[in-house]
Amino acid sequence: MQPDDFAPGTVWLVGAGPGDPELLTMKAVRLIERADIVFYDALIGDGVLALIPAAAERVSVGKRSGRHSKDQRTIDALLVDAAAAGKRVVRLKGGDPSIFGRSTEELTALRDAGYPVHICPGITTACAAAASAGLSLTLRGVARDVRFVTAHSKRGAALDIDWTSLAHGGSTLAFYMGREAAGEIMRGLMRAGTPGAMPIMIACDVSSPRERRLATRLDLLELATRSFAADAPTLILVGRAVEQGASALTISEAHARQMHG
Repeated sequence: MQPDDFAPGTVWLVGAGPGDPELLTMKAVRLIERADIVFYDALIGDGVLALIPAAAERVSVGKRSGRHSKDQRTIDALLVDAAAAGKRVVRLKGGDPSIFGRSTEELTALRDAGYPVHICPGITTACAAAASAGLSLTLRGVARDVRFVTAHSKRGAALDIDWTSLAHGGSTLAFYMGREAAGEIMRGLMRAGTPGAMPIMIACDVSSPRERRLATRLDLLELATRSFAADAPTLILVGRAVEQGASALTISEAHARQMHG
């Protein structure tokens, strides 16, 4: 699209990536710098927010597990109202807007109201974590595909996941928002036949200065996550390709139990 693709009354859903502003696309930077108003999620990095013009209005619509500042209908209405006011609107979403970003609701609300809306893709957390760890999510003869899975569910509800389809061992599994569901992920995969020795990597605060990664095995996932992830945004990678990574801490069964006390 051309540089005049951001007329007043237009909305862009912009992928902010996992946090590092250097991972933004050039298009994302251009759109942010032209915005009149920016609605942003809770996990958008400070470096990305610093790109918002001083004259632009900033609106936090952040949602964290169990701590929602705005419900989705309210966010949809805010976007429609901003477009109706003739503003150039950026909706900053962590990672890529099309991966667990609730984009469909916002696209539908804006289109139904008659306002132009577009998507600017971003780097998703699984790709950034793999890059930091120096591994490939796919590996010939080992990992034929990558499966992105949300580990978020309504509080108290079991994950609605077909564990059997994930457990065949030929995929790299990327579980987003996996911290609280680590035990359920571990048990679900192992019940479906994934061996307890399957390599995993736990990645927290991916691409930020606080990023840390831990390599271990599936049967230690719950214990390791509880000890390592604390309250941090957490991604869990599972699969044979994960053991190719060289830049993560490793944890043995004895060490995991020592950490747990």
